[in-house]
Amino acid sequence: MKGNAMPQKTQNRNASAGYFGNGMPYNRLGKGTRPLIVIQGLTFENKPQSGLSGLMLLMYKFLEKDYTVYSVLHKPGLSEGSTLQNMADDYAAMIREEFAGPVDVIGISTGGSIVQHLAADHADLVHRLVIHSSAHRLSDEAKRLQLQVGRLAQQRKWWAAYVVLFGSIFPRAGMLKYLAVPMVWLVSGLMLLDTPKDPSDLVITVEAEDKHDFRNRLAEITAPTLVVAGAQDPFYTEALFRETAAGIPNARLILYEKMGHPAGGKQFEKDVLAFLRERALPRDL
Repeated sequence: MKGNAMPQKTQNRNASAGYFGNGMPYNRLGKGTRPLIVIQGLTFENKPQSGLSGLMLLMYKFLEKDYTVYSVLHKPGLSEGSTLQNMADDYAAMIREEFAGPVDVIGISTGGSIVQHLAADHADLVHRLVIHSSAHRLSDEAKRLQLQVGRLAQQRKWWAAYVVLFGSIFPRAGMLKYLAVPMVWLVSGLMLLDTPKDPSDLVITVEAEDKHDFRNRLAEITAPTLVVAGAQDPFYTEALFRETAAGIPNARLILYEKMGHPAGGKQFEKDVLAFLRERALPRDL
């Protein structure tokens, strides 16, 4: 695939980045025998990720021996009023067309909100599910923060939007608290090297997640599920994580006490890989 072309049918899923047939942008890593779909969190532009934006994919590099990992964003040009359920339906269509399902799925942050709809409404497509640093709803504080980011983006105040978002997640424990402000400013400045062309997709996604509350539907998720997160996550509370795991039949919860957003590190990698490698549950046979 050349440039930003969006082919009607994907010709080469082995490309390191591109677009699936339905227009969804992806980045790919690994050469494992099984596909794994990562539905990414909130991004400022729906396109194959590069530079600083592409670093999130490296969080899942530990899966590359077992899987071919596809980090997927929603196709650009969301319709006004689109819901997370609408977005999940589009991911389902992509999985059916490209992989014929079912596949293992990880949803991180906002992507974790979307995968709840995907797993409940399209159970035949989700083999094993990891809800990574996400819950059945955002905390009230996180809702206010994301709406602020959306308003700033709508005004094309990109640097201010980056500062608000990255400032909420940069570690502030110990000596890091002295580096937080300059590092947030630096990262936000570097992000300006690739300024989004249009804020609409970000704004629509933020507004959709603001309305997301899946607690009463969690029991509809039947895939083996792991909820994994940091207990100090600024977007969710420990109670929200616990409610999410408790609401999904037989789901497991792993919380890292001193970790924020998103959860990561060696223990996280070990725990997620162990969960995904379990193939002996009745659903897996």
